Amino acid sequence: MATMIAARLHAYGSPMTLDRIEVPEPRPTDVLVEVKACGVVPNLARVVSNFFGSLTPDNKMMPPLPAIFGLDPTGVVAKVGAQVFSIRPGDRVYVNPARSCGSCKMCRSGKELDCPSFTLQGYFGRSQDIMRAYPYGGLAQFITAPASALVKLPDNVSFEAAARLGYLGTAYAAMKKIGVGPGQTLLINGISGQLGLNAAQLALAMGATKILGTGRKQALLDRVKALAPRRIDVLSVPDAPTQGVGPANPDPLVVWARKATEGHGVDGMIDCLPPGAPAGAMMRALFCLRRGGRAVNVGAVLETLPLNAFWMMTNRIGLQGSVWFTTGEGEEMAAMAGAGTLDLSALEHRVSPLSKVNEVLASMDARDGGFTNFVIDPTRVD
Repeated sequence: MATMIAARLHAYGSPMTLDRIEVPEPRPTDVLVEVKACGVVPNLARVVSNFFGSLTPDNKMMPPLPAIFGLDPTGVVAKVGAQVFSIRPGDRVYVNPARSCGSCKMCRSGKELDCPSFTLQGYFGRSQDIMRAYPYGGLAQFITAPASALVKLPDNVSFEAAARLGYLGTAYAAMKKIGVGPGQTLLINGISGQLGLNAAQLALAMGATKILGTGRKQALLDRVKALAPRRIDVLSVPDAPTQGVGPANPDPLVVWARKATEGHGVDGMIDCLPPGAPAGAMMRALFCLRRGGRAVNVGAVLETLPLNAFWMMTNRIGLQGSVWFTTGEGEEMAAMAGAGTLDLSALEHRVSPLSKVNEVLASMDARDGGFTNFVIDPTRVD
């Protein structure tokens, strides 16, 4: 085919339109992928409304217009560049959208996620040059990407399930940083959301002995617990910390976490709360850590945390941020899913044709927490 259909954004804050454009030609180290499914993240609605443009008035974090979004594409390799040797047409793949400059000190050290030009293809980033070099997101029938970005998919992993690898990988890379594994107790703050549910599925696969989770809706929490009733415990908590917490009125979340860990506190905590969550809701989860416990943030709470450096120092608390995941980590997750240790059967795929992309973005609040998996099928434009 000489042309393809792509959903393109011509003005931030406006609907996307279906445009017919030329099918791109892969460069020597790139591949051309025919997209079969693309995951849609709830944050995309905020991005296309120019959220990051409002933070950086020069719009340097946003793709140049017209832009093709789509963060989590999966599909079949249609063509490979002349210098691609181990990928073949017909391979089933997930395209990791993480892009780096490839030549800075961080990239040369194998730390591409720490590249100052780190950019997410089909989303936003720090480099206009990279966005121009890879302008095709997953909301198009074909995309080009570096061969090094491909995660090969086992036959038993559907394109729709693989389109969730962005959330899965974000949680997986973060939990590796804090040593989640056998003998460890993990608290997932916001376990029933899209990031949190995937963190729970991965924690089970990684061998965490005990998984504690917080959320607001008891019905969703009960569904999460049902994934592994002997290893998962859940607690419904309000958005904001309990008022008047102190020695005579301890925080019920901290009390619950310590009771579940013989009074010590949890070994690790991953915060999956969304940007609009209050800082206090993240802080109370931090206070559930044992002495020497480690926490990682992937949910991007925007409000400034009231951190007490003396408390962190004297209790040897570790806290770090984590963004995205490497292609190697994607391969590890694909292998776990292929072997059946990572069970993705709880995901409920809601698949829509490319022509319905604007309707999908407008309806993403109508979801069953993290269980709903929004997917666009670019092969359908009806």
